Amino acid sequence: MATASPARSRAMNLDEHLPVDHRLSQVYRVGAGLMGLVLVAFGILGLLGHVGFFSLHGERVAGLSSNGALSVLSIVIGALLFVGMVIGRNFASTLNMVLGVLFVLSGFVNLAVLDTKVNFLAFRMPNVLFSFVFGLVLMTFGMYGRVHSNLPHDNPYWRQRNPDQAAREEAARQAAAAQRQQVRRRPAGPTSLRPQQ
Repeated sequence: MATASPARSRAMNLDEHLPVDHRLSQVYRVGAGLMGLVLVAFGILGLLGHVGFFSLHGERVAGLSSNGALSVLSIVIGALLFVGMVIGRNFASTLNMVLGVLFVLSGFVNLAVLDTKVNFLAFRMPNVLFSFVFGLVLMTFGMYGRVHSNLPHDNPYWRQRNPDQAAREEAARQAAAAQRQQVRRRPAGPTSLRPQQ
């Protein structure tokens, strides 16, 4: 029976080292929630315009072009981001990164089909620019505290990638704490009594 590689095992155990209330988890949750709210609001406003589902011309919504298909797709992706916000932790981080990459790719794909008969999402140039910016912001939220060459050593992702050094630093911290506690518990020496005059 095949066993998981050490790298894969570390990746699977990463959630165990990132508590639900960890500040990184909060960043991932806030990012997913805010970006999901933007998409859901955009989708609802688009549906209120009663535009055809695959209308190539669309209708202007908050400065962007939208049709029924884009509105529904925006609501679905926004709801998925809300799920990431609820779950948080590594799931929210990965979801933010994956969707961010997809938004950037969507910008390139829809740029190629502008003013053609296959522009089923009624994209215009502002939509393309929005897709690029939205994707980059979403990727930034997902990569925060994970992708950096100089992560602090108390960062759970750094500790997972450098287990030996993390173990040495943890042992040194525990030894220093034990030494401080031993000094505090050490009884005071006998005090010299000065004779009263």
